Amino acid sequence: MKPVIDSSRRQINITTNLPHQTEYTLALNGEYSHVAFDEVRAPLNKGKWRSDVFRADANKPMDVEVGTGNGTHFAHHVTKHPERLLVGLELKYKPLIQTIRRAVNAGANNAAITRFHAFNIEDLFTEGEIDNVFIHFPDPWTSPKKPKNRFVQKRNLEILHRLQKPGSVIEFKTDSLVYFLWAMDEIRQSPYKIVYETQDLHNSPIKEQNFETAFEKIFLREGIKINYVKLEKV
Repeated sequence: MKPVIDSSRRQINITTNLPHQTEYTLALNGEYSHVAFDEVRAPLNKGKWRSDVFRADANKPMDVEVGTGNGTHFAHHVTKHPERLLVGLELKYKPLIQTIRRAVNAGANNAAITRFHAFNIEDLFTEGEIDNVFIHFPDPWTSPKKPKNRFVQKRNLEILHRLQKPGSVIEFKTDSLVYFLWAMDEIRQSPYKIVYETQDLHNSPIKEQNFETAFEKIFLREGIKINYVKLEKV
């Protein structure tokens, strides 16, 4: 199988080249192909998500969720905010389809998802095309040699800063204090303003504003504190 190659960023296999297709890979380019895009079709929407995918006004807010998991926050966001659009990025086929299915079954027409590596996000959007970004419980890559694989790092934050409109925010949550402290060092080297930061979200003043994801509920049951930071492009 041949990968999509980008020497400066990340490689990802092409779905249609997989030797064994599953119900989820088939659904990506079948049942949900109007709102779900594989790694080949997704970049064709660059600069045209609002017009070609959502058939929406050019000024309608369009948010991005990096790593949707099984889609509980994704579905919550699109149903609670029908006035906003949402594009999800997810690499794993089963949660990708679970995410978009959950949104579609909820009656949302403001949701789309793509199988794409987040490190290559600038291949999906033009400068100033997106609004808020949600990054909830990404892989913490806690082994000593793996921090370069963490998405919340200076390089990616600089890319997001170019892609976002002024006044947009990034919301980052993680159960890993190691990742959070490391990320905060990266964030302080980025162009973003830190709006709010806590190492114990569920004992903070903004607890009631928070939506608990499926992962988050598991961590809370285990007594793990949730780290949270909100950033703004000023």
